[in-house]
Amino acid sequence: MSEAAVPNRLPVSCFIIARDEADRIGRTIASVRDWVDEVIVIDSGSQDATVAVAEAAGARVVFNAWPGFGQQKRFGEEQCRNDWLLNLDADEVVTQLLRIAISNLFQDGTPPLAVYGTPVNIVYPGWRRPRLWPRDHYCLRLYDRRRARFKDSTLHDSVDAAGERTGDLPGGLDHYSIRSLDDLIRKCDERATYNATHAKPKSALELNARLVTDLPWNFLKYYLVRTHFTGGLTGLQFATITAFYRWVRIVRMKELLKNGAPDT
Repeated sequence: MSEAAVPNRLPVSCFIIARDEADRIGRTIASVRDWVDEVIVIDSGSQDATVAVAEAAGARVVFNAWPGFGQQKRFGEEQCRNDWLLNLDADEVVTQLLRIAISNLFQDGTPPLAVYGTPVNIVYPGWRRPRLWPRDHYCLRLYDRRRARFKDSTLHDSVDAAGERTGDLPGGLDHYSIRSLDDLIRKCDERATYNATHAKPKSALELNARLVTDLPWNFLKYYLVRTHFTGGLTGLQFATITAFYRWVRIVRMKELLKNGAPDT
C-alpha cells in the first residue's frame, strides 16, 4: 500500500499483532485490505514466513520485541496514520455483515460514538463457521484513539473506554484460534504459565479455595454458559481442555507462591 490515503476506503487503520502466524494472517488481512485505509502488522520476531505473507497480502510490517499484550497493542496504535482504528488478532476474520456495519458508520462522516464492540466467535479446527449460538467473547475493536486506547497491561489486551458510551456492531469476527486440539493444549499450557507468572499475587487461602472450585466452574462456564455444548464432541473437548488449563494456572500460581516468583 502507498503511504498516501487510498480513495474510496474508510479512514480506518487496521493493526494486527503477530508472531509465527504465516498460515493464518493472510486470510485475516484479506478480510479488510480492500476497504480500510491501511493494514499494519506488528511482528514480535516470527521464525516462519509471517512477515513475507503479510507484506504480500498488502500490509506494512513493523518489528517490535514483545513487551506484553497491552503494551504491544499500544505500540500498534502509535504506528497508525488514522485516528479511527480497527484491531484484529492474526487469527480473526471480519465477517461480511461486520464489514457492512462498519462501512455504514462512516456513510455520513464520523461515527456517532467513539468506541464499538462486536462478538468474537471461535471456529473449531476443520469447521467453516462458528457453532450454533456461539457466546465466546465480546470485544471493543473499533475506536477513536483520541478517546480510547488499549490498557497498558502486560497480561490483558483490552480497550479502556472509561467514560465513553459504546456501540454494538453485528456480524462479529470469526476466530480461528486453534489449528488442532493439540494446538489448543499447547496454547493453553503456555498461557497458563504466562498468566501465573504475570498475574497479581493472590493469598494462599484464595488459591486453595480456587483449586477446588475453578475446574468445575470453568467447565460449566465454557460448556453451558458459552454454549460449547452445541459443538458436539469437539465442543466438549474444547470446554474440558480450556477448563483444565485454567485450573493448571491456579496450580502454578500456588507453586510460585510457595517457592517464590521468578524475575519476569
